[in-house]
Amino acid sequence: MKKKAPKDFYNLTDLQDWDRASAGLEYPIRLGVFGDPVAHSLSPQMQNAALRHAGIDMQYARFRILPNELKDALKLVRELDFVGVNLTVPHKIAALEIVEKVDDETESIGAINTIAVRDDLVGHNTDGIGFVRAIRSEFSIDLHDLRVMVLGAGGAARAIAWQCAKAACERLVVVNRDVNKAKQLVAALQPAFSGPRVLGPVARLEAVPWEAGALKFQVGHVDLIVNATPLGLNPSDPPVLAGTLLAPHLLVYDTVYSRGRTPLVTAAMEAGAKAASGLSMLLHQGAASFEIWFQREAPLDVMRAAL
Repeated sequence: MKKKAPKDFYNLTDLQDWDRASAGLEYPIRLGVFGDPVAHSLSPQMQNAALRHAGIDMQYARFRILPNELKDALKLVRELDFVGVNLTVPHKIAALEIVEKVDDETESIGAINTIAVRDDLVGHNTDGIGFVRAIRSEFSIDLHDLRVMVLGAGGAARAIAWQCAKAACERLVVVNRDVNKAKQLVAALQPAFSGPRVLGPVARLEAVPWEAGALKFQVGHVDLIVNATPLGLNPSDPPVLAGTLLAPHLLVYDTVYSRGRTPLVTAAMEAGAKAASGLSMLLHQGAASFEIWFQREAPLDVMRAAL
């Protein structure tokens, strides 16, 4: 009998009747990504290539899980002997209250993107290390040497901001529509920026409202702009930044990815800036997740080729 391919994505109803939903597959699904939306995710291509290369007889799939379904879904993956899951929008912060264990750094970040199913659900965050490796590979520069503007204060933004602080970047600006969330994140990061560096008229660490005037001023005092929001994921989304704010001196990194250039990457390149999408971050955070799940080195070149 011919084995069937996995569905484009599964949902909570499928997990509740998993014997039916997963019947006839060549390899059992024991890994996945939970999100809403999730159909765009390229994680299955990357992780399944790694599993085949490593000779591990299981597969990875997408799961569209709504915010009010996350707790039930995570309970089920433990009962169904999953090895682990990745989390994307909108689950990274909410999951922190559901898992039983996290390491100290992940707790400080306040967001999870990887869960290992052991005796307990163990939360990890590989977004930060994925980001720093992506910046190094895309722009041949380390965060330590950069003045960084992070757009957003959600799960991915928190991990990126913490990584910037850990790397002792030259300057960090957090921009968010709800500026109070940006201020809360900045307050948590303040101890990492208490050193002697002086940058003249601008603060080394700052929370800024998402307003044209404030952004225009800040762009002149940063080297790297990071979109850590979901803006650009859907074709109907408004521009992340007005094209007039982008300039040739900038590096622009969009954590959103697509099969072509994202609108922000296109706008940045048209303005003469160097820009890259989130595929490289997806690769490196995914490799780190693989290593957490299987306690072995990820086949990075295989995963890169699959993407």
